[in-house]
Amino acid sequence: EDSGVIAIDPRDSSAIANLNAAASPQLVTVKDGLDLAPIHAFRLLAAKLDARHPILLKDTLTPPAESTDFQNALLTAATNIGSLLCDGIGDAVIVQGETAPGQSLRISYNILQAAGTRIFKTDYVACPSCGRTLFNLQNTTQKIRASTGHLKGVRIAVMGCIVNGPGEMADADYGYVGIGKDKISLYRGQNIVKRSVASANALDELIELMKEDGIWKEPSTE
Repeated sequence: EDSGVIAIDPRDSSAIANLNAAASPQLVTVKDGLDLAPIHAFRLLAAKLDARHPILLKDTLTPPAESTDFQNALLTAATNIGSLLCDGIGDAVIVQGETAPGQSLRISYNILQAAGTRIFKTDYVACPSCGRTLFNLQNTTQKIRASTGHLKGVRIAVMGCIVNGPGEMADADYGYVGIGKDKISLYRGQNIVKRSVASANALDELIELMKEDGIWKEPSTE
């Protein structure tokens, strides 16, 4: 309510022209109630609006008048806002499809995290298990999560094999990659730093690597 956001119809050439002629940047969004799908509406707005104007993304242009199902709100918001963020569109987000403010904020944070736009908590990348995976991927991922879940802003990849692992973990800060039976290689970014570590010791070695890099923090006792 206090942002001063300007809501327009992206098909309104006059409104777009006035904004582009403005002396200072304005926060802009698509007007509610339009007969446009949100993704199409915001793509059209981004194509016409000067890049200096930040855009507020919405999950829906038809906010519900009463309580909604959380899962439906989540899926709609993730699809619409997530797609736009992955397009490189958007500078702020608001979830209107979930009427509970706390849940709306939770959805917003998780979409930003999943799209890689903002990292608020530890992020994990794990490949689905296949015949090449020679350790229990699910259990290992949960074990790593339990020990590192307090490290906000760190992305850790747990990959089942050396064949696809390095490519799939391209954006990770650290990689935990199976290379044989009970053997793990550890990566810092795309660079391998520890080879053929026994799987029983691999988590401890990963933590030591983070300590070397100065990003490790002991979990809170609270």
